[in-house]
This record gives sequence, structure tokens and C-alpha cells, in this order.
Amino acid sequence: MFLPYEPKKGIDEYVRMVAAATPREIMATERKGVRGQLLKDLSKRMQLPATRVFDIVGIPKATAEKKVAAGELVAGSGGQAVLGMIKLLGIAQELVDNSTARQARGFDAAKWLGQWLERPQRALGGDKPADLLDTPTGIDVVARLLGSIGSGAYQ
Repeated sequence: MFLPYEPKKGIDEYVRMVAAATPREIMATERKGVRGQLLKDLSKRMQLPATRVFDIVGIPKATAEKKVAAGELVAGSGGQAVLGMIKLLGIAQELVDNSTARQARGFDAAKWLGQWLERPQRALGGDKPADLLDTPTGIDVVARLLGSIGSGAYQ
């Protein structure tokens, strides 16, 4: 079963849907693609310029804008990269939700993730996490690093 993005429900609801999805649902969505509007809404939620999100997921600006305007799906590696960003957002939100720190209350995980993705990380050899998100392996590496932050293994 495919996981459709519904703009009226918003990014946070889609993040929860993807986090609760079965591997079969994720695979079906990876194969079919994600709604173009998801790119724009993700950029707003993470407070990143839309053109930067297009670049991160490896979709030319003209193609992305056309898909958004036509209500079309973004399939292939670009769609998989967008879904990967949604998964990362789920991990970041889970870190906040599981935190006992007072500062976690009201913390905007999406905004933080948008900023963190753009900062070079020593654990990535000085690369920015955003520069790795165009491949499934890169998404996996960044997801593991986020998990390490949550466990306290990496500061």
C-alpha cells in the first residue's frame, strides 16, 4: 500500500504515517513516488529554501516546480531521497519526544534538522549531512548518526 501525502494534514502527520509504516508500505511509496507538493511543504517546515531541498534530493529546479504545479509524483531516486528526509525528520522528532530535558518542550525538531543538515559534521569527515541524502546509503549513514546523537554516543 502506497503512503499518499495529503497537504491538508501537513508534514508532521506524514512523518508520523511514514514512521508507523510497514516495510511494504515504504517500498510501495518508494516505487510509486511522492507528491511534488511534499518538496515545498518540507522546505517550509524545515525552514530551508525550496531550491536547496531540490538540490539536496537531486531534482532540477524546473522539474521540481513542474511536478509541484501539475500535482505530479516525484519518483525514482529523487522521490526516495524525499522519503529519506521524511524518515530523518521522524528520527529527529523521536529524539525530542524521548528527551527528558526541559528544553525539549516546544522544541522545533524540523527547524533544528534543517539547520543540522547544513552544518559540516566531524563524524562525516567534515561533510554536511545534506550532501549525503541523494543516495539510500547516504540517508542510512545520516540516520545512524542521528541515532548516535540520541544515544549520547556522538555529541
